[in-house]
Amino acid sequence: MASTTPMPKEADLLIRGCGILTLSQQGFITQGAIAVKDGRITYVGKEGAVPKLRVENVIEAEGKVAMPGFVNCHTHVAMTLFRGIAEDKPLGAWLKDTIWPLERKLTREDVYWGALLGCLEMIKSGTTCFADMYFHEDAVAEAVEKAGLRAVLSQGIIEGTAELGMKTFNQALSFVEKHHEGAEGRIKAWLGPHAVYTCSEQLLRRVRRAASEKGVRIHIHLAESLEHAEKIQKNRGLTEVELLEKIGFLGPDVLAAHCIYLTEKDMRLLKKHGVKVAYNAVANAKLGLDISPVEEMKELGICVGLGTDGPASNNSLDMFETMKFACLLQKIRYRDATVMKTREAVEMATLGGAKALGLENDVGSLEPGKRADIILVDFRKPHLKPFHNVYANLVYASSGSDVDTVIVDGKILMEQRQVKVLDENKIMEKTEEKAFRLLRRNG
Repeated sequence: MASTTPMPKEADLLIRGCGILTLSQQGFITQGAIAVKDGRITYVGKEGAVPKLRVENVIEAEGKVAMPGFVNCHTHVAMTLFRGIAEDKPLGAWLKDTIWPLERKLTREDVYWGALLGCLEMIKSGTTCFADMYFHEDAVAEAVEKAGLRAVLSQGIIEGTAELGMKTFNQALSFVEKHHEGAEGRIKAWLGPHAVYTCSEQLLRRVRRAASEKGVRIHIHLAESLEHAEKIQKNRGLTEVELLEKIGFLGPDVLAAHCIYLTEKDMRLLKKHGVKVAYNAVANAKLGLDISPVEEMKELGICVGLGTDGPASNNSLDMFETMKFACLLQKIRYRDATVMKTREAVEMATLGGAKALGLENDVGSLEPGKRADIILVDFRKPHLKPFHNVYANLVYASSGSDVDTVIVDGKILMEQRQVKVLDENKIMEKTEEKAFRLLRRNG
């Protein structure tokens, strides 16, 4: 269906000659064109309907498919520094034996370069927006600003002791005050309590009050570990979800990552309170956890987006891989090839993710008025021929290396696989240096 929006007389950027997967009511457009002005999409429709206009930059995109950039709903992007160093371990040992000891030695500079490497990887694989929770999050914000991406960032709150809990809580408040609506609106700052098993009820109540008072959202790990879920059930007589409801924590401003070990009552409570969920298929599988009951949550109407989790537990930030695993694992869980269709996976990785982050009015689909967060996927590849089904090709046959161009807020971050905003070689060299020095410090 062609756009009814009139074509503007001028544009900063015109993309033409491509297929367009709009993720809107327009569906898929062949031989389409997209016009961008002042960072927003002003036209999406057939190229033939485009009159002559004054335009600063034209991208000829024959053979490519334009689509919304991916929205990665849960990651710890600076953990690129830990990629490949804690393999084949269960979650508890993975955290206690390797990850937490290393994280205690991280400096702000370590996090900055690790985050910059993650931003580079996401640009090169088509992610334009991500939700992050980590330490030294101001360094992540600096990396995001430099890379030109869009992000929802949360300074991690964790409570090994009451003193540490208050320290990290106050750091998180300071981060929100400094960075919310930062980088010309591309950064949102949230509160990030790590999990029910690492934060006391008192601290979680404090987080809830602060989020409501400041009008910011909450990002938390939930029902990820069977061990911790069973311990809380034994000690409190409640599931993690029931405990959070009891203390008034749940709400439509909460993003819950993982949500693997859920009862039917838990899922009804998540739906009741409008909680959003980030499904992390690859990392959950790699750590030997279970498969999140996504089909049941979707049937209840719970908003579910996709996340990669951190590069230490995945080990990739590639959302194409995440879409594929998301589909395959749901089919295995329910022993039903008809569940989690490819179109659903693409929607969850784009518009669904935007909804999970409260950004659906700005990103997640290609429509006039929305921010111009656009990627071009090159379909002129042997593994993407013949072109029978765009969704199937994206989910089951594509990878991040098929992304040709990445645009955020109308700014071209990568074109023809060449990143324009970052020095790739310098970033890779610095992160190699940082990672190995960190390991030596840990030794």
